[in-house]
Amino acid sequence: MRPLLLLPAGVAILGAVALGGPGLVDRFLPRQGEENTSSLVKTEAVEPDTPADVVLAQSDGGNSPRSGTTDQPGKVDETALRYFAAKGDTKRLEAEIARLKALYPGWTPPKNPLATGPANDPQLDAMWKLYSEGKLTALRKAVADRQAAEPGWQVPQDLLDRLAVAEARDQLIGASDLKQYDKVVQLAATNASLLTCGDVDVLWRVAEAFVRTDRKDRARDAYLYVLKNCDKPEERFATVQKALPLLPRTDIDQLLAEERKAPDGKGEFDPLRTDIARQSLANAGDDPKLVVPPADLALVEKLANDRGLVSDAVLLGWYHLRRDSPQAAETWFRRAYGKENSAETAQGLALALVDISRPAEAESVLFQWRNTSDDTRKVYLAAVANLLAVTPPPQIAAEVLDRMSRAVAEAKDTTSAEQFGWYADALNQFQTAAQWFALALGWKPDDEPSAYGLALMRWKLADHAGVRDIQKAWIGRSERIARVGEPEAKPRETGRVPSVVLPLQQPGPQPETAASTSQRAMPPDLDPRAGTTKQTRAAPAKTTGCRETQDPRGLTPTQALTRGWCLMEINRPLEAAAAFDVALGGSGQTRSDAAYGQSLAYLRAGLADQAAVASSKAPLSRERAVEVRVALLETQALAAFEHQRYPETIMALEERARIAPERINLMILRGYAYLKLHRFGDAEQVFRAAAATGDRDALKALGDLERARNRN
Repeated sequence: MRPLLLLPAGVAILGAVALGGPGLVDRFLPRQGEENTSSLVKTEAVEPDTPADVVLAQSDGGNSPRSGTTDQPGKVDETALRYFAAKGDTKRLEAEIARLKALYPGWTPPKNPLATGPANDPQLDAMWKLYSEGKLTALRKAVADRQAAEPGWQVPQDLLDRLAVAEARDQLIGASDLKQYDKVVQLAATNASLLTCGDVDVLWRVAEAFVRTDRKDRARDAYLYVLKNCDKPEERFATVQKALPLLPRTDIDQLLAEERKAPDGKGEFDPLRTDIARQSLANAGDDPKLVVPPADLALVEKLANDRGLVSDAVLLGWYHLRRDSPQAAETWFRRAYGKENSAETAQGLALALVDISRPAEAESVLFQWRNTSDDTRKVYLAAVANLLAVTPPPQIAAEVLDRMSRAVAEAKDTTSAEQFGWYADALNQFQTAAQWFALALGWKPDDEPSAYGLALMRWKLADHAGVRDIQKAWIGRSERIARVGEPEAKPRETGRVPSVVLPLQQPGPQPETAASTSQRAMPPDLDPRAGTTKQTRAAPAKTTGCRETQDPRGLTPTQALTRGWCLMEINRPLEAAAAFDVALGGSGQTRSDAAYGQSLAYLRAGLADQAAVASSKAPLSRERAVEVRVALLETQALAAFEHQRYPETIMALEERARIAPERINLMILRGYAYLKLHRFGDAEQVFRAAAATGDRDALKALGDLERARNRN
């Protein structure tokens, strides 16, 4: 008959408490603030809320060996200790000492375990050998065989205890490997002698089991137990390493607080602090909402400066980029890119450059890596789109335009193709613009912006049937497509035209531009731009502070706004527009003032498209919105007249008249548009109404009307 194995009383009590109710975890590990013992469990007392009947039932009816073990260290069975010492098994000797200390706090290990003890028993030695080799099944058989052969032979209690614990350890390791975490906790609770510094691996597994069963506070206590009680440097270091991916940062900081210092002042966890700081920044690079402790940021910056690792610079670049600090991101990414021109460093640098409005550099940096991955391709195409959207349109080298167009066509990127269309439109290359919009629409048939752009280009090319086809296809889906040709339609800009031919340019004559028109269709003094709109703003800036050239990107939004108004005062509208663009980074009234100022700046520069876009960048007061709208319609009317699109001229002026009183010079412009369309009656009505005010230009216009009638 197999003998009954009696566990130490403390273990039995722990098991009763642990398995007897919901308080398993709370009774398993000592909480913060409790007195530390040499074991992870307290075996000296039963907690006051433990059911007494359960404890007694699980401790052999009250006849536990507690009093003969824990309280009387003289009776401690040191057989295993002597055996491991005799065999020179240092590792198991240390583990056995730790186990006995945990079970018998008053026990002191002998200085020489071999000095005393019973005579050698070859059979018993063989059993201990089986135990030390982990052959537990063979050990069970050896014990049973000897009991059968020698009925009076008594199995050493320590061997039985160690066998039971070893079997429990095997079960615990197996449950841990199978991710049966509740079973791991139960086995640990009923085998408290496993939870010592002699077997730190078990402690690590139990801590992980707590984490996996949503009891991270108990896991923290388990890791803290190791750091407070165990001395091996490699095990202490590994303990924090294992906790890193499992515990929140606040708990990790508690573990780090148990760090021990070397005589030279160096902490045992210094390398880990470096890894923790880097991981903190890596996590923050993925999640912009994460708050990084200032100490982590400072440590990684110091590492990047001292060691110059590309990986640290990249970490800092992504951290700043995700937190809307593109200037700082550009600094770190450029440092990394300078040391290692790779897809990652180029991608980060390109994103930062796009964010600080330097898309041309971004395109150049990332071009060679554009097809490395989907991410790099997307960033490259974003740089292309942003470069094409710069206002006023930049003059881009032909080879750059060619490679960008090929990349866009290869990727079939609708957004970039659409920007190519608007860029071509800004250069008055309407046929090319139409082709880009058509290409984008072919890739994405439901792309309303591309359909709108194509309709507008067909209108500008006088392809009214083509416009109607698009309007029919989009009926009920886009109000602005339905109104192409009306004042709300996107007007063509009348600014400078760079001397560049875009890809997909078709042969044939191009529409004449404002810059190339040799003769005006009306007297110069009737130019509607002569009547500039008022600029309703408060406290205009003094002009003496902005005559020197300065990059506004280094200014705060408020400073940039002031500089923008100052530049408007000295008639440098394009520089003012750039300053207002920086001011748009502000908020509230500053942002609204910047949008208004940039609209006026572009209008003064003759860039109506950009003025319209600027006016939509922030909410404007009703008065300002009307003012900008009136100015846009005037500019549109003039541009249409200069390019002999007289119906557009009339529609723009009529729309303007609906929101603001019509000035005499604009009435005369409308009359000349009627005249060019041979609508002599309408022209006469307008000219006579203007002449009734006594305006000499209106009287002259009546003479022009009479001569036109005579020629026809």
